[in-house]
Amino acid sequence: MIKTLRESLGLLATRRFGTFWFASLLSSIGTWAQQVAEPWLLLSLGASSFVIGLDSFAMNAPVLLLTLVGGALADRSDRRRVIALFQSIQMLCPTAIIALLVTGHVQPWMIIALSVVVGVTDALSMPSFQSIVPSIVTHEQIGRGLALNSTQFNLSRILGPSIAGVLISSVGVIACFVVSAASYVPFVGVALWILPRRTPESASSQGTGGLHLLAGIGDILRQRQLRGALLTVFATSVLCAPLVTFSPVLVKNVFLGDAGRFSVAVASFGAGGLLGAATLLSVAPSVDRRRLSSNCALAYGVVLVLVALDPWFWGLPPLLVLGGALAAVSSTAANSLLQATAKPHLLGQTVSLYMLAMRGGISLGALLTGAEVSLLGVQHALFLNGLAAVVVQLVLARMWFSGHGDPGAASH
Repeated sequence: MIKTLRESLGLLATRRFGTFWFASLLSSIGTWAQQVAEPWLLLSLGASSFVIGLDSFAMNAPVLLLTLVGGALADRSDRRRVIALFQSIQMLCPTAIIALLVTGHVQPWMIIALSVVVGVTDALSMPSFQSIVPSIVTHEQIGRGLALNSTQFNLSRILGPSIAGVLISSVGVIACFVVSAASYVPFVGVALWILPRRTPESASSQGTGGLHLLAGIGDILRQRQLRGALLTVFATSVLCAPLVTFSPVLVKNVFLGDAGRFSVAVASFGAGGLLGAATLLSVAPSVDRRRLSSNCALAYGVVLVLVALDPWFWGLPPLLVLGGALAAVSSTAANSLLQATAKPHLLGQTVSLYMLAMRGGISLGALLTGAEVSLLGVQHALFLNGLAAVVVQLVLARMWFSGHGDPGAASH
């Protein structure tokens, strides 16, 4: 275990992966600072719980329509330029919110409209971003690289909300959007400088665009282990991800907390995610990623039920730590399985399906749970989601593990 951990951390000392990791950390810190500030800003503007869910839906819904296009771009274009172009456009969104706050013209619908822009650029660029790790590490290091990438993401979930809590209390929400806009600069620079160049493949080598895309998706979904991973991620995103989306409503309306307590809640989830990702660094490659992903997804549903039954605020952070750890292990194990098993020429499309399952699931879950919260209240909504997650994951596990003979099903 110690040797495995040492070898995993050794990737940070490499020039390309180490630089990529630190630039991604800075970018993610800015993103999470905005993720804390944005729902709090909407609440301060008088937005309802449904509008909070609608904002999350607006940010994630474009994945449903465009992420497969983003996967095709990842397979057929220079991924560096795809990332740099769309992330540069995305940087304009927090900049626009800063201008609206300064001029006093900000309205909830404007924030939602900018969230749509963020969603579109994410859908087109994230498959390229997610497929970078396999291109800068060896095949045997893919699982470790993805686990390390998950650690930076979850570390940012601690640092970003913590910074946001201090800034909101001392300066105001505008400072969080300044941090978010500035955080894009080093990441875009690294995308152009350190990531490997890739010559776009000709259409003749890939086949006609639409037919190639459909054939590639069919090839991926025919593999039981990949299909099971995608369904597990999708179900978790729809039913369990609303725990994070509606945490500001839970903190403010149920526990009567302020922005400081909200940042504690979000940071707790991030701390759990960091713990889960760090634990994966010590897990040997031979451990079955299917059962890791499925079992943790099931336990995550149980956490939602416990959160819904929790009567006091300080019982919430430990549950969020546990939920964050289970979410990180489940999603990262599924992602490792997908990227290690995917055929090289279908890597971008495989990642795009993963993003579709995750981000598309989050968008649907936010919209549906937003309606539940409006009708039943946030605690009842989370309770029903948790029960549904447990049932669905048990059914999916039975389907996922019933097949035999799929290559790589338990070895990646």
